[in-house]
Amino acid sequence: MSKQNRPDWDEYFLNIAREVGKRATCLRRKYGAIIVKDKIIISTGYNGAPRGETNCIDSGICERERLKVPKGERYELCVAVHAEQNAIINADPDKMNGATIYVDGTNCADGSQASGQPCKLCRRMIINARIAKVVYRDSDGQIICIAPNEIQN
Repeated sequence: MSKQNRPDWDEYFLNIAREVGKRATCLRRKYGAIIVKDKIIISTGYNGAPRGETNCIDSGICERERLKVPKGERYELCVAVHAEQNAIINADPDKMNGATIYVDGTNCADGSQASGQPCKLCRRMIINARIAKVVYRDSDGQIICIAPNEIQN
C-alpha cells in the first residue's frame, strides 16, 4: 500500500481560499479569504462590490485598471470590498478571537499567483477582529505565516 500525498493544513486551507476567490467579481484580481479556528472554517469572503451594487464584471469597468493604478494604491477608486473584510463581516466576533485567516489571490489577466498579503486597512481590521495569525501565498507561491502586526505594506 502506497502512502498518499496529503496537503498540510496551511496548503489545505489556502486551496479552499483559492476556490472561494473564484466567486470574486473583480476584473483585476480574484481573492478569497477564510477564517479558521481549531481547523474548522468559521467564515469565508471574496472581493467584490457591496451587496446590491454593480460588480465590475457586470459593468465591464475597473477604474483602477483603466487608470493603470499600481497594486496597493488609490483604493478609493475601487468599488470592491476586500476578501478579508467580507470574511470578517460575515464571522461571529467571538469565534474570530485567536483564529487564523487564510488569503489567496489570482491575477485575472494571466491566472498567475497574486500576493495574498493583506493591505493596511485589512491589517487593521484583522487586528481588531482579534485574529491571531495570517497565512497567505506571496506572488511566488511561497506560503507566509505571520502575526497581523507583522504585515508590512
